[in-house]
Amino acid sequence: MGVRCGLAAVRGAVLLVAVVVGVDAVCWSAAAEPRTSVAARAMATARPAPDGSRLTAAEAGPGRVVNLTVRSEAMGSEVRVAVLPAADDSTAAPSLYLLNGVDGGSETGQWRDGSNWLTKTDAEQFFTGERVNVVMPVGGAGTFFADWRAEDPVMGKQRWTTFLTGELPPIIDSAFGGNGVNAIAGLSMASSAVFRMALAAPGLYRAIGSYSGCVRTSDPLGQAMVSTIVTGKRGNPANMWGPPSDPAWAANDPYLHAERLRGTVIYVSTGTGQPGPLDTMDGPGIESDSRKLLDQLLIGGALDAMTWSCTQQLRDRFQELGIAATFDFRENGTHSWGYWQEDLHNSWPVLRAALHE
Repeated sequence: MGVRCGLAAVRGAVLLVAVVVGVDAVCWSAAAEPRTSVAARAMATARPAPDGSRLTAAEAGPGRVVNLTVRSEAMGSEVRVAVLPAADDSTAAPSLYLLNGVDGGSETGQWRDGSNWLTKTDAEQFFTGERVNVVMPVGGAGTFFADWRAEDPVMGKQRWTTFLTGELPPIIDSAFGGNGVNAIAGLSMASSAVFRMALAAPGLYRAIGSYSGCVRTSDPLGQAMVSTIVTGKRGNPANMWGPPSDPAWAANDPYLHAERLRGTVIYVSTGTGQPGPLDTMDGPGIESDSRKLLDQLLIGGALDAMTWSCTQQLRDRFQELGIAATFDFRENGTHSWGYWQEDLHNSWPVLRAALHE
């Protein structure tokens, strides 16, 4: 539901790494090693998930990025995952999963070709020095990162909830010295998905960050929003949760199951849709292009005006239940990457505290 949002791989000398068999969490210094060595170590230490999903490739990307290819048995396909390994540390590190919006970060499956946390924000620089593995899956356009009940003729077999709760985390922990403590954040389409991940696997994700989204997905407005996004990617919403009358819609609505989120650290943010300081010709991603600015003001403005209303409903729901959560209602701002970068920065102290408590 977001606004439309090549660097060559740098190669270094591959170092031979010693692998100690039988150690659940391998601690190592990502900052001190060449990225080729980090990728080689990830391949050497990665263990399959319980269902057989496994790491099939790890390569050094530009900057601090390590590019992974993970075979998902649930989906019967390979998923690209970009990782920013934790900074040099002597102990195992927690992991922060960042989900993308409507196009899954890239229509091609390669993060360098799309609009995502790496290409549209300063995530790589921002997390430099932080003791956290930042994990960014690529793909899932228009899927709401859900487990679909049926294979879609266009979108194929979608089992993203299974991938993000049962398949990917154990692979990341073994490959990058994870300690099993996780948080997850997402924008726009992913803003409701992060809640569903926490509900699907209680305790797996200690904290949630939800930016510019509508978490309530089973009321008429929510169903219309979900259906519009899915059909926009040529998928059939009935293959996800059935027809509008199907109980699966309510079963997958975090708003209706908010009580089960008690104890999870929650951060939710949204703009009003009114033009803000980043909605200018020299704003992030505009590049002095009047068409881009108009798109951001009109489409991005309308979308965040809607998410403002949705987020008020969610806040009221949490207050009614007495569930603690942080809500950041920005005074202005549209549905766009510049504001999501700010949301990531603003939410990180809350998420970090939960990861390191």
